[in-house]
Amino acid sequence: MSLTPSPTIVIVPGLRDHVSDHWQTILANKIENCRSVPPLEKDRLACDAQVAALDGVLSDISGAVVLVAHSAGVMTTVHWAQRHQRPVKGALLAAPPDFENPLPEGYPTPETLGENGWTPTPRIPLPFPSIVAASTNDPLADADRVADLARTWGSHLAVLGPVGHLNPASGYGEWPQAQEFIRELI
Repeated sequence: MSLTPSPTIVIVPGLRDHVSDHWQTILANKIENCRSVPPLEKDRLACDAQVAALDGVLSDISGAVVLVAHSAGVMTTVHWAQRHQRPVKGALLAAPPDFENPLPEGYPTPETLGENGWTPTPRIPLPFPSIVAASTNDPLADADRVADLARTWGSHLAVLGPVGHLNPASGYGEWPQAQEFIRELI
């Protein structure tokens, strides 16, 4: 009897990259078979550069992969899925932002995001199982828009309640439910 190795977990961070007290960073430090998309030193805001960085990580992995994306990392993942065909076992898509509408002050404008290739948001079914973990009070996306994206992507929608943007500013360092969702995808 052959044993199937556990999948590699690939962390796909948002535009603010790796933050030490973010749940993705904490999760990456707990999982043995885990890789992260590295921070970009230039073209950080360019969708193409983020997609290429994700594809670069995935090209170095043989075997099953589960993507764990947060915020703009979700958008990186859906843009990547539209352009590439590598085997992915599943994806956890946490707190996707709405890049087609104005974000709070301090975030890029819809025009800047468009100029950098983020819009329009891909609206095609993903070629792998996925879970969209959505907040009911995310300042970066209306809950109805996120539910519509989840439907469009063919994702299971997991409504988390009022968890903000599911980041340290919203009180999320450690997020144990992420591991439950990953087990579900595996």
